[in-house]
Amino acid sequence: MSENEGALSVPDGSLQPGQVLQNRYRILGIIGIGGMGAVYQARDMHFQNVHKLTAVKEMINMAQDQQLREQTIANFEREAEILATLNHPAIPQVYDYFSFGDRAYLVMEYIQGKDLEAILNSTDNFLPVEQIRQWGIEICDVLSYLHNHEPSPIVFRDMKPSNVMVDHHRRVRLIDFGIAKTFQLGQPGTMIGTEGYSPPEQYKGIASPAADLYALGATMHHLLTRRDPRLEPPFSFDQRPIQQYNPDVNDALVAVVNRSLSYDPKDRYGSAEAMKQSLEATITAVAPAAPHQQQPAPAPPPSNMPAPAAPPPAAASVSAPPQPVPAVQYESMQPIWSFKVEDAVRSTPLVYNGVVYVGSYDNNLWALDAQEGGLVWKFATEGGIGSSPVYGGGSIFIGSSDYRLYAVNVRDGKRRWTFKTDGKVFTTPALELGLIFFGSDDGKLYALKPGQTSAREMWHFTTMDPIRSSPAVDKESESIYFGSDAGDFLCVDLSGEMRWRFQTRRSIISTPLVHEGMVYFGSNDWYVYALDAQQGYSVWRQRTRGPVVSSPVYYKGRVYFGSADQSVYAVDALSGREVWKFDTGSQVTSSPAVGHDSIYIGAVDGGLYCLHADTGDVMWRFQSRGPILSSPQIADNVVYVGSDDQHVYALPI
Repeated sequence: MSENEGALSVPDGSLQPGQVLQNRYRILGIIGIGGMGAVYQARDMHFQNVHKLTAVKEMINMAQDQQLREQTIANFEREAEILATLNHPAIPQVYDYFSFGDRAYLVMEYIQGKDLEAILNSTDNFLPVEQIRQWGIEICDVLSYLHNHEPSPIVFRDMKPSNVMVDHHRRVRLIDFGIAKTFQLGQPGTMIGTEGYSPPEQYKGIASPAADLYALGATMHHLLTRRDPRLEPPFSFDQRPIQQYNPDVNDALVAVVNRSLSYDPKDRYGSAEAMKQSLEATITAVAPAAPHQQQPAPAPPPSNMPAPAAPPPAAASVSAPPQPVPAVQYESMQPIWSFKVEDAVRSTPLVYNGVVYVGSYDNNLWALDAQEGGLVWKFATEGGIGSSPVYGGGSIFIGSSDYRLYAVNVRDGKRRWTFKTDGKVFTTPALELGLIFFGSDDGKLYALKPGQTSAREMWHFTTMDPIRSSPAVDKESESIYFGSDAGDFLCVDLSGEMRWRFQTRRSIISTPLVHEGMVYFGSNDWYVYALDAQQGYSVWRQRTRGPVVSSPVYYKGRVYFGSADQSVYAVDALSGREVWKFDTGSQVTSSPAVGHDSIYIGAVDGGLYCLHADTGDVMWRFQSRGPILSSPQIADNVVYVGSDDQHVYALPI
C-alpha cells in the first residue's frame, strides 16, 4: 500500500501530506473533517521497519474570548485524559497528545473499517436483523464498561451510526470521544449530541447513562428501518413502528428497542448490562455445523489444560417474526398478587419460610411476603442481578454483575460477607457438601467454605472462558458439572481436579440436570445432550431448531426444556425420543418447573404457560407485559415468576 492510500485530499489551511509533527508523525492525508478540525491519517516514523498507521485528531481553537479559548483547550485535554484511562477492545487506544499555537493534536489508534452509517448507505436493502442485534450487544458491552468506569462513570453522549466503526476484524469500535464527559449526578451541562439520536433530557443539558441507551435505541431503530431520525420530528419513534417498515424484525427485538426509546429515563433499562441481556434473549436461530460424536477419553486431561478456542460465531441471518400464540382454547390466569420492582426480573424466585427472594436488574435482592406480596426487605448490590438466590445456614446467597457473590442475612437483609471475583457473576450458586460452588465471567469455577462473617476459598478451576452455566453437584459421585462459553462441558471432583470434558459447538448457558447416572444440558448449538455422568460420553442428543438456553428438568421418565425455536419439548430420558412439542410462537429461554403433573415455563411473548406433562396440552396461560426470561418456582400451590415488565407475580396452581 502506498503511503497516501486511503487518505482524502487536503484542503487549504490543513496539514499537508508529508508534513511531520513532533519529528515523528508523517501526515498522509485527511480521514475526516469536523466542526473543530480534521482527523488525519499518519505514519509513526519511530517504527522504521513497520508501516504503523495512526489517526491524528486536530483541534483548531477559533475562540476569541480568552476564557472560552482556555475552556476549549481544557475540553480537548479532557478527551485525551479520559481515553488514556480506558482499556476496552472497542475503544481506540491513545498514543500521544501535544499542542502548539492555536492547535492541539491527539494521536490515536488507526481503525481500518467502515462506520455503521456508511455500511447502511452502501446498500438499498435492509441490513441483516441478526447482525444489527449483535452490534447492539457489542455496543451495550462497551457502554457498560464506560458507565461503570472508576472513579466516575463516563457518558458517551453522541451515540449514532457514524460514531460506531466496524473494523476489519468485524468488531464494533466507538469513535469520537470529543464530547464524552465524566458523569456527575445532578450536574447539568451544555447540550451536546446529535438531534434525532439525543434523548429529551439531553436537550436540557442533562447527561446520564440512560441517555446513551436512548441514543443506542435510536441508532438501532435507524439501522432496522432505514428511517433517519435526524429527518423526523423529535421523539416520534412511536409514530414509526419498526415492523411497519421492516416486517423481518421479531417482536422481542422490537420490545427491546422501544423500551430503550422511552421518553422518561426511568422507563428505560436500568443499565447497559440489562439492555444487553435483553438483546441476548432475542436470539435469532442460525444453524451451526453438526457436532462430532464424543467418546470417553482413555484418561482425563490435566486440570490446567487450556480450553480450546471459542466456536466461531454464527453467520448473520434474518429470522422470520414470531408467530402469534396458537388459537387454542385455554383458561387465562389472573395473579394472586404482583409486586413492581425497578427493572427487569430474570432471576428465578426462591421461596423459603413464607418469603419470596428474587434478584433484579435494578441491582437489588428483594424479599417479599409470599402470601400478600408486600416488601419484607431489599438488599442493594452494585450491579444488576441475573443470578438466582439460594438458602443455606441462615443466609441467602446470590451473585451480581458487580463481580461479587453475596451472603445476606435471611431475617433482616443485612450483608454478612461478600466474595470478590474478577468477572460478573450470573450463575446461581450451588450449596452442597458444606461448600458453595459458582462460576464467574472471569472463567473460574469457585469452591468456597462459608462462615458467618466471611468465606474461605478452597479452590478454583480455570476454564479461560466465562462461565454462565450454573453448576450442578452430584453428592453420590462427589462431582460438579457445568458448561462454559467456549462450548466445553466439564466434570470436576471435590478437589477441583477435572475428571472429563465434552465439547459442543457453541456456548453453554443451560444449567445441567443430573439424574440416575446421566447428565442432561442444552447448548447454543441447537442440541440437548445426555451424557454418561461418570465418563462423559454421549448417550444421545436431541436436535431442536434453535439455541437451547433453557435448563432441563426431569419428571416421570421424561426430560422437559425450552428452545429459542419457540417450542417446549418433552423427550424420553433414556432414548432422547421426542414425546411431544408445544409451539409458543416466541422464543423460550426460561427453564421449566414441574408440579401437579404440569409443566410451567415462560416465553419471550410475555406468557407463562401451564402445560399438561403427559400431553403438552395448554391448561392455562398468564400474560405479562414483557418477556418472561425468569424461570418459575412452585411452592405451596403457588407459581412465582418474574418478568421483564419489572414485576414479580404469584399465580395459583
